Amino acid sequence: MHPAFSVIFLTTLIGAGQGLFIALYCAEAGARIGWLQGPDHGFYVGGAIVVCILMGLGLVASFFHLGRPERGWRAAARWRTSWLSREVIVLPAFFAGAAVWGALHWFAAGDAPFAGPVPSTLVLGAVTAALALALFLCTGMIYACLKFLQEWATPLTVANYLLLGSASGFTLATAYAAAAAPTLTPFFAATAVILVTFALITRGASLIRNARLKPRSNLQSAIGIKHPRIVQKSQGMMGGAFNTREFFHGRTRAFLRSVKWVFLVLVFPVPVALMAGGLALSSPALLLAAFVVQYVGLLAERWFFFAQSNHPQNLYYQAVA
Repeated sequence: MHPAFSVIFLTTLIGAGQGLFIALYCAEAGARIGWLQGPDHGFYVGGAIVVCILMGLGLVASFFHLGRPERGWRAAARWRTSWLSREVIVLPAFFAGAAVWGALHWFAAGDAPFAGPVPSTLVLGAVTAALALALFLCTGMIYACLKFLQEWATPLTVANYLLLGSASGFTLATAYAAAAAPTLTPFFAATAVILVTFALITRGASLIRNARLKPRSNLQSAIGIKHPRIVQKSQGMMGGAFNTREFFHGRTRAFLRSVKWVFLVLVFPVPVALMAGGLALSSPALLLAAFVVQYVGLLAERWFFFAQSNHPQNLYYQAVA
């Protein structure tokens, strides 16, 4: 498939935002039950602002993927059967929940209960965290439900969206805590390393699985001719078309291998090493560098995710001339 950079930025930005909110809520819940030393309300307000910025940037990127942006609202109309429609509904709900959660902390309303003895931010945070998980599910299922794209049609697709997004969010939370609430830094860093480890396992499993896939179609079935020897001489057109532009990336196998190793290095071992150095030296700069490097690696990972999938129609449009 042809990777669309608007979708690449959309999924990586909102994934980091979702992961960051989950990290913030875990810190608040841990502080409420006494497992962690809780920061003041300002920490959560600042974190919520960062979450909203990431979500806003992701939404801006999504508009560049729309042929008719003024009709974008119609994407929610098929929520009964479409994972894309469900994502369009859940995404703004999560965005709003994170914004209101931050606003409650801004007005220091976290200790004002509206559900029995449970603080309001704890209840709203739980709902918003559940929306974040639902959004990971919707985004992953947009691709995992496409059975004709074998590289995507696996539960590992959803697992990778969940784990990679959560890992980037906790890595960002580690850098943020180092500057705003140092007592939480070890918790965020340890959780980030655990998530990175599980993400490496699931992403590695998907790479191994996809490398062993055998196409269900061949040139004979693509054009409906059962002759044992078929050689394509031309695409049947003088120039490119929608099919040739949108369903193939046009890169060499060597380029794909290079991108794969780039993201395997930048997403997994380098951020862990930078976080270890940042904790040892008490350096917020190194912890922030861990997130930046990991995010660059996630851009490469998401590009590879789209480029690796092989649309069956490429059997027909495999040669220019």
